[in-house]
Amino acid sequence: MDAAVHVPLLPPLEDLRESAHVVSLPLVTRFRGVEHREAMLLRGPAGWTEFSPFVEYDDGEASAWLAAAIDFGWHSTPVARRREIRVNATVPAVAPDAVAAVLARFDGCRTVKVKVAESGGTLADDVARVRAVREAMGPLGRIRVDANGAWNLDEAEHAIHALAEFDLEYVEQPCTSLDELRELRRRIRYMGVPVAADESVRKADDPLAVARAGAADLLVIKAQPLGGIHRALTLVAEAGLPVVVSSALDTSVGLAMGAALAAALPDLDYDCGLGTAALLAADVTTQPLRPEHGTIPVGRPEVDESAVNAYAAPAARRRWWEERLTRCHALLAASV
Repeated sequence: MDAAVHVPLLPPLEDLRESAHVVSLPLVTRFRGVEHREAMLLRGPAGWTEFSPFVEYDDGEASAWLAAAIDFGWHSTPVARRREIRVNATVPAVAPDAVAAVLARFDGCRTVKVKVAESGGTLADDVARVRAVREAMGPLGRIRVDANGAWNLDEAEHAIHALAEFDLEYVEQPCTSLDELRELRRRIRYMGVPVAADESVRKADDPLAVARAGAADLLVIKAQPLGGIHRALTLVAEAGLPVVVSSALDTSVGLAMGAALAAALPDLDYDCGLGTAALLAADVTTQPLRPEHGTIPVGRPEVDESAVNAYAAPAARRRWWEERLTRCHALLAASV
């Protein structure tokens, strides 16, 4: 965990454990290799909050997500500059004939993020998927692709050439290293396709390094991995680049955290990746933050106890999350 990630007032572990609920929510379609999304919900003085690092993340990385949960649940949110947030649709690595059904869940969204470079897939698969999105969205729709760092430099250049006919808004994390991203920007500058950095921000020991290196045109900012709304706002101010606020397949509680971050930004030029409640077959509130007319509202939804009970994770998974909470809390305590 980055040493800069800390919480000035760390609540006792007992307070966190007392309010903790672990849920396992089914997905509409397989995403990131899983069919259920696990999350721990916590309730602080400011309201419900979420701790949901993906299960494969180590404790150091997961601790930043706990800092974010505490920031949102135990501290006030910054002043909102807007009441609703424009969001994009998200298309997982599905077959082209499944694209229309996915897009139908994102009411009124004018922008689509398409997952590409998934394990087991081919560039031809990606081209077919993006073509299906373009046909569904028409010429005015905005399309961005996300490779999650899966391409090397030459693969990325080749793929962007293959996808350029679909008028890409930007390509997100095409390569892993800063050197590759910087060189890719140089190679494709004449094409006018911007490069966005995601993992190079949220997984980096120094999240500002990508901006200093000139390795990206814009940054993808996520509240949970960056340690919370307040730390993310500081990072954005220091980076000096345009940003897209996104999420990590959160419940509506976690999406509300992202919406609060997006609402507080001075400038918000891109549609945000905060519409992913549409990919959940169930949620923890009776008012899920699914896109309506291309937007989600800014505000903290109330958790529905019956939904929490209906989708409670099995006892073994709850113990796993409680043990993770304990370890991450200890790491945060050591950093204070």
